[in-house]
Order: sequence, then C-alpha cells, then structure tokens
Amino acid sequence: MVSEVPLGAFLSGGVDSSAVVAMMAELSSEPVNTCSISFGDPAFNESEYAAQVATRYHTNHRVEQVDANDFDLIDKLAALYDEPYADSSAIPTYRVCQLARKNVTVALSGDGGDENFAGYRRYRWHLNEEHMRSFIPSAVRRPVFGLLGKLYPKADWAPKIFRAKSTFEGMARDSVEGYFHSVSLLSDAMRARLFSPDFSRALEGYRAVEVMYRHDARSPAQEPLARVQYLDIKTYLVGDILTKVDRASMAHALEVREPLLDHKLVEWASRLPASLKLQGGEGKYIFKKAMESHLPNEILYRKKMGFAVPLASWFRGPLKEKVRQAILGPTLKNTGFFNTDYLHELVDHHQAGLRDYSTPLWTLLMFEAFLRQNQST
Repeated sequence: MVSEVPLGAFLSGGVDSSAVVAMMAELSSEPVNTCSISFGDPAFNESEYAAQVATRYHTNHRVEQVDANDFDLIDKLAALYDEPYADSSAIPTYRVCQLARKNVTVALSGDGGDENFAGYRRYRWHLNEEHMRSFIPSAVRRPVFGLLGKLYPKADWAPKIFRAKSTFEGMARDSVEGYFHSVSLLSDAMRARLFSPDFSRALEGYRAVEVMYRHDARSPAQEPLARVQYLDIKTYLVGDILTKVDRASMAHALEVREPLLDHKLVEWASRLPASLKLQGGEGKYIFKKAMESHLPNEILYRKKMGFAVPLASWFRGPLKEKVRQAILGPTLKNTGFFNTDYLHELVDHHQAGLRDYSTPLWTLLMFEAFLRQNQST
C-alpha cells in the first residue's frame, strides 16, 4: 500500500479480493478506491457481493457491465497478448483495469489465494480421485475406468452428480495425467478429432501433459494436495492468471500488486498441512477462518463463481454469426492444422444447444484472431 500515486483495489466479491479490500480499509485513513465488473447474466454476476463489501468498508466503489458487445475486444486482446491466449476472463480483466485506471495508478488484486490455500473445487475432486487410486490397482483401474469413460455419455445437461464421464476418464490415468485431464480445456479425445492427420503426424506423439510431468519430477512436495498446488503455481498461475492481469494492466498503464503472492506468505502457506487448507470439503479453510471477523459468512462461504464470462449463451445468441464466420472461415482452414468437419460439428452442436462447446470455441476464436493479427503485420 506504499504509493506516491492514487491507490485502489479490484473487488470481485469473491473471498480473496474481499479480504484484500478489508485489510486495506482497516489500514487506511481514507476510503479505499474499489472497482468491479458486472454481467447481465445473474449466473455470472458477483457485483452484489462486491457491493456488500464496498458498503461495509465505505469504499469509493465503481462498477461497469460487460456484455456481448465486448466480443469486439477479441482482436485487441489478440494483439495485446501477443500469443493465442485462451482465457475468456481476459475480457472482464481488460475492462476492470480500464475502469481502475480512471481513478488510480496502482491497484491491489486478490490473485494467488486459490493456489496458496487450495480454493479451487478441482483440488477436492482430485483428492477424492487420489483416494480411489490408492486402493484400486492400476492394472484394474485403467481398463475398467477407461471403458466406462468411453461408454458414459457427456451429459452436460445433467445435474453435476450424474456427469461422471470426466471422473471415469481421470481415474483411468495416473495422478499427474488425471489432474492434467481435469484442468484441460479439451480432452484427449477432442484433440484427436480436432487436429488434422497431417498435423497429428507432425506432433510426433508429443502431448502437452509432458509439461506437467517435468514440473512434477522437480516438485519438493509429496503430499497429493501440495503436489497439484505446486503444478498450478508453476503452470496455471504464471502462464494464465498473472499473464492475463499483467498484460491487461500494462495496456492501461496500471500497476497491479498481488499481496497474496508475497513470497513470505507463499512460503509459509506451502508448509501448512493439507487439513488447514482443505477441510470437510471447504477450500481455503484457514484463510476463511482468519477472515471471519472481517467479512460476512455470505461472502466467505458461498459457492465459488470465478471470473467467468457467459460465452455459452453469447455464442448461441448475439454472437452466433460472428462465431460461425470466424471458426468456419478461411483463416483456420488454411493452416491445415484442423479437421474442418469437426470444426463444423463444434459450432453446429453448440448453437443447436446439444452440447456446451463454448470453451473450445473461444480457444479457436482467439487462435483465429491471433493468426489474422500476424498475417496482417
């Protein structure tokens, strides 16, 4: 918080950003400048929770809404990130940085809390899978769960308890590959169909999971939760989260600081036992307990939403034709990388409401925009 220029914070309404704002407000003699992004779709809108924290701590709070028109940012993001960056939360991140810069030059963020204190739901699922792996021999587990994974329907429409396909597929793999499967935007089966025969041959058997295996081999952690936290810190945190914020903020001459990634805090958290991070299915257990006198339970213990964008409905509605033109147009086709029949299937099935392919479609859209940017320079 030491700064000679105006200082503020991002406030999403989640645990981490709310905790940062609470600590800032208690240390500051002036109202904290806060800002957040809202969405018209209530399933993605956390702004009411951000408003609760802003009201409690009397912050100077500003909110802006992101809507389907912000899809036009895709070309700007492709140029800004200078790589085919595939996290759709780059859109609201760009907008919240833009909003913050109107009033401050430095902003504090809550990034790193999930990686430090096991806040992601996937950690809980991974530990459940690890428990099953520990008493089912690999010789039994791989063929049985591999077959179940192939036969079980995807069932995106069903309640989560019945969407077991991904779990079966993960159980057929070892610990590292199973975790990689859980965090991947596309499954191995989808990648196999997506890539053209020529491109698949050119890969010579290379699989992205090799990155995970290399980090796991160097991991100082042995306990299952700490191992996957280490993998996230080495891959997802630096390659996605921090890259996203750094490039979006620098585009607006905004400096973003990450108090939850102070190296002393990271080192201390890494030595905590798993039971203080994930307890009774509750992630960030010790962190939330420490914040109970500062934030209401409605903030601390509500269901995690994440900084997501309502792509699925956008791609079936206001952006339907833009998606079709970009993905089925000449740019991707001319690369020779993709199976064009499968591209048609992804678009058609998503827009017909048969499956939710919004994540792979966004990934392809960013790659298409990246290619066009590079072809024009």
